[in-house]
Amino acid sequence: MTAVYPAGHFDAARGAGWSTALALLAAAWTALLVLFHRDVADLAFIYWNSTTFGHCLFVPPVIAWLVWQRGAEVRRLVPAGWWPGLGLVAAGAAGWWLGEVAGVAGARHLGLVVMLQGAVAAVLGWQVAHALLFPLAWMVFLVPFGEWLEGPLQSVTVAMIVPLLHVVDVPVAVDGVLLTIPNGYFEVAEACSGAKFVIAMLAYGTLVANVCFVSWRRRALFMAAALIVPVIANGLRAFGTIYAAHLTSVEAATGFDHIVYGWIFFGGVMAAVLAIGWRWFDRDPDAAWIDVAALARPVHGTIDGWTASGGVIGVATIAFAAGVLTVARADALPTQLYLPAVPGWARVETSRTVPWTPYYPTADHQLFGRYGDQAGARVDVAVAVYAGQREGRELIAFGQGVLRENDRWVKVSDEAPLAGGRAERITVPGPVVRTVVTWYRLAGVTTASEQRVKIETLKAKVLGGQQRAVALHLSAEGPRAATAIAAFLAAAGGPERIAARVADAR
Repeated sequence: MTAVYPAGHFDAARGAGWSTALALLAAAWTALLVLFHRDVADLAFIYWNSTTFGHCLFVPPVIAWLVWQRGAEVRRLVPAGWWPGLGLVAAGAAGWWLGEVAGVAGARHLGLVVMLQGAVAAVLGWQVAHALLFPLAWMVFLVPFGEWLEGPLQSVTVAMIVPLLHVVDVPVAVDGVLLTIPNGYFEVAEACSGAKFVIAMLAYGTLVANVCFVSWRRRALFMAAALIVPVIANGLRAFGTIYAAHLTSVEAATGFDHIVYGWIFFGGVMAAVLAIGWRWFDRDPDAAWIDVAALARPVHGTIDGWTASGGVIGVATIAFAAGVLTVARADALPTQLYLPAVPGWARVETSRTVPWTPYYPTADHQLFGRYGDQAGARVDVAVAVYAGQREGRELIAFGQGVLRENDRWVKVSDEAPLAGGRAERITVPGPVVRTVVTWYRLAGVTTASEQRVKIETLKAKVLGGQQRAVALHLSAEGPRAATAIAAFLAAAGGPERIAARVADAR
């Protein structure tokens, strides 16, 4: 298919061709959104409730604007089904299936977006998909991603605040992400790391780079500014908040900061970045967005639009059915599970001062107990057991584990690993400091890696075998917490033995 309509030309055949093609695309998209309605609902919930991904609410209308912007040129093209587009749909379906089986929400969400992108290429064809390449590619910002930036950016923010406080003669003590000044202490929490602004600025910067620039060098420089400026600005904002607290009070400074942070700060950063790049904008506002003539070359692999739309729906349905069948696997668990007896350690009363328990709201079994030895050491043991994992009942999920969302306990820092487990130091006002060491066990593998958990979950679902999964947390309070936990592990035979004995009721 090589035909391209002249500019300004319109006839009944073109109108009928576009009407049919758009109707078939609408049918394919509707089927995808209905079939994967659970993921659509998850995304809507995240957009509406997460301050980190609230910017995703603006992505659909911006995509609509980008398509409208290119509308005059796109209408000169001839829509025609293209079978390689079904390959993109299949890739998205495979990604969704992997995410469903392994319990990785991001993979499911990305898979759905790729299927929607592939449907456009399959039903409307290569020419139209190429003409809409940027709007289609920009759909990736419908996928919530980038939370891994929070930890590194917390460290960057702390590293900026401390020398600035020293410059203005404010004494500060640093303990991980906790900063203490004479009249109070502050936590550089995940929400204060600036990650939400960097993630949003990535989407915003990409949009401006496409709309306002032609030179790739200028685009790259603008993107660098879009990512660096928010980090610097967030560090200055955090410093300003703490300095204001030093001059006034913690309550007054933090109350004002929340208003500025939510309503003014990000708008100012966006305006600043745009102002930095303004003088170097090099795209002619009247220039065409698409070189339609360049697209007028032979396209191989064309198919009937009805076949393409049916193919999209068929591929997605197969992936969905395979996911449902695979994730249904689970083991039978005993009706009652018990914490093990440990030589030299006896069960004692749990802490009454500042109790802590991990958060696993969907586990099939949860156990918690405190052990003590004759030397006075105390170690808390928490275990969560799942008969099998599926959506909403996962070993690794947002807002669960050592700390729940909006927990009164806060993470101070990571500590040196202990017996292969991930060690974290957490605190609560008092202050009470606790060290927690975490392991996961499934399919005969004990690990502290969340990525390894997902891989082993996928293998167990696909290949069969043991489906039960266990989260094990050992914790203790005080400066000798790691020593107490190590002694308890030695007496119990290691984390593998503890987890296995609990899950198998031995």
